[in-house]
Formats: sequence, C-alpha cells, structure tokens
Amino acid sequence: MEPARKLATWEDLLALPEDVRAEIIGGVVVTPPAPLPRHARAQRALGSFVGRPFDDDHGRGGPGGWWILIEVDVRLGAHDIVRPDLAGWHRERLPSPWDVRPIDVVPDWVCEIVSRSNAAHDRVRKREIYARSRVPYYWLVDPDARTLEALRLDAATGAWIEIGAYDDTATARIAPFEAIELEVCRLFPPARDEETGP
Repeated sequence: MEPARKLATWEDLLALPEDVRAEIIGGVVVTPPAPLPRHARAQRALGSFVGRPFDDDHGRGGPGGWWILIEVDVRLGAHDIVRPDLAGWHRERLPSPWDVRPIDVVPDWVCEIVSRSNAAHDRVRKREIYARSRVPYYWLVDPDARTLEALRLDAATGAWIEIGAYDDTATARIAPFEAIELEVCRLFPPARDEETGP
C-alpha cells in the first residue's frame, strides 16, 4: 500500500525560490509556463481599463470602491492557493491588502487570461475552485480567440451562469463593472491588418 500523498500548503510555496511563479491546486504545486507577450498585454490593458475607474487614484473620474490587483497570492483553502491574473475586492471587504500574503479574503471578481498551453487549468480546474469558494464573478479572456467570457455565480446552486460572451467587435457593460463601457478589442494587440497600417 502506497503512503498517502502529502497535500501542499502555503509553506510549500514559501519554500520555492523567489522567482518561481506557482500555485497550489488541490494540494498539488503547479508552475505554469511564463506567459506570452499577448497574455501580458491583455492583463495590463484590463488592469488599466477596469483599474483606472474602479481603483486607481481612489476612483477620481470613475466609480471607485475597489482594489484591483495583479498576480497576488489568494488562499481559498489550505490546499488551494491561487495567483489570479487579476483579482478585485470591494474595499469594505478588504480594507488594507498591502502587507498581506497570502490574502485570505475571497475576491469579488477574478479574471484569468487564458494561455494556449494552460487553457484547461483556467477553464476547468480554477473555474471549479472559484465556484466552490463562492467568487461572485469570473471572467476568462482569451487573447488568441480575442474573446472575453463573463460568468456570475448563482448563489443558490453554486453554478456559473454565463452573463455574456464578447468578441473583439463588442463594446459592452459587463458586471460587476457595468458602470463603464469596455471596448473588448483594446485588450488585445492590434489585429493583423491594423499592425501594417494603410
């Protein structure tokens, strides 16, 4: 009989070298590959377009009221510690996140930028963890398909409900940030015909 596998915890992440990007999913340490530049572009753009009106400069020029953070450690359980591409919290639920690692407060919104090499990780495993942890909103941005999918958790059933799927022709108001219009095309590098110009 094989000995029971030890489930990884926060201490296992702390033991890794500083430059290693890692998460714990179901007690297993996962080290995703470094993202491509198109992934980084979508992450930075979304952080700007959502972060500017809802977080940056304390909401001047927008609704405010949120912290929008990029790639912070979030402990959703002893054996589920994630590092979302972007995560947001209402400020009253997380008054001061600045010196906290990991954050133990469930985000009010999570966005993952889907990578070609890691799509199942975001679309299946993390989607299930976020539902189980009662994250109210989950966005999936796919830079290759140039799409954004927005999901809302049904509090009664714990199941995701699609609230919208958008391609790069869409301009939409998407919960929980429906106070602003988001031009989906601005999340991605210019389309091939735009790169070369007239």
